[in-house]
Amino acid sequence: MNQDISLFVLAAGMGSRYGGLKQMEGFGPHGETIIDYSIYDAIKVGFKRVVFVIRPDMEEAFKEMFVGRYKDKIKLEYVFQSLDKIPSWYKLNPERVKPWGTGHAVLMAKDVIKEPMLIINADDFYGIEGFEVSAKFLREECSEKVYGTTTYKLRNVLSDHGTVKRGVSKEKNGYLVSIEDILDVKMEEDGHMYGEQIGVGRIQLDDDEQASMNMFEVYPNVFDLLEEKFEVFLKEHPDSLTDEFNLSDMFGVMISEGKVVFKVLHSPGKWFGVTNPEDGPIVREKLQRLVDEGVYPEKLFE
Repeated sequence: MNQDISLFVLAAGMGSRYGGLKQMEGFGPHGETIIDYSIYDAIKVGFKRVVFVIRPDMEEAFKEMFVGRYKDKIKLEYVFQSLDKIPSWYKLNPERVKPWGTGHAVLMAKDVIKEPMLIINADDFYGIEGFEVSAKFLREECSEKVYGTTTYKLRNVLSDHGTVKRGVSKEKNGYLVSIEDILDVKMEEDGHMYGEQIGVGRIQLDDDEQASMNMFEVYPNVFDLLEEKFEVFLKEHPDSLTDEFNLSDMFGVMISEGKVVFKVLHSPGKWFGVTNPEDGPIVREKLQRLVDEGVYPEKLFE
């Protein structure tokens, strides 16, 4: 099957732990952002369009940096995630300042994306291997009932500085059983990984744990499924100031309800990202090494 596929980039995050707009910070040798490398890889495997979700206050900086950079290479569009993008019946708490998280962010593209899409984070480096397996799945297997998620070994997706939140996945016979957000994940001095499981507390994580890293392959009916869940979420969280409609949590609910199944796609590549300020120099070093090894050109887009 040779159908069109789109890349959807979650770029509206506040960057609170990092302390700035990490989506737009240059980490490559010529100021390339992490997302530049993802788009470069996406183009190589045949994606024709990329859609960003950003905050309205990011538009001017976003347009200055990205719009025009990809002309003649890939079609670029963007949508806004904002507090007013909610059902008309919901009464917004005037003190709330942040939108409702990644699930809400995906809903912003409902009127724009009509084909299978790959969802990724703007501040995560996934590697060409992740895009290769994702594109193949989207073209050949993705359907209303069968989605995908590309996973990486948990120990390979930690921050060298500070803790991270990760969606830990469990699979059976090649399909995802559940995704659970584990907070404050860190490798301790004893060589073991630990994190905070909601409702349980501090736990030790197994060495073979897999993390989904918000790399999901989904069909367009995902918007209707998420809208149903968002309605329920808002009714269960009235007058909320901080509760988030988390994408991986909602996918976990869909799995448990039998709405969809997720085929697990293991990427043999390496992931790295920017969570804490101290990650910046390490990311720059890793990207420079990939350039030196010839994996990427010195300048991504001439």
